[in-house]
Amino acid sequence: MDLSIVEWHKSRRSSEQGDQCIELAAIHGAVAVCDSKDPAGPKLLIERADFRHFGNALKNI
Repeated sequence: MDLSIVEWHKSRRSSEQGDQCIELAAIHGAVAVCDSKDPAGPKLLIERADFRHFGNALKNI
């Protein structure tokens, strides 16, 4: 899958400088995740349900 054409969004919780955050993109029932410091680096593709469970687990920490 060519992730270079998707619309990436920085986390609302990123710093003012935006230099240390992740970026997310919605893709066909999944969420793509990348490191904003390394835009050419690896990307993770996570099913939406799994991403939702992960987010909920983080809220409960």
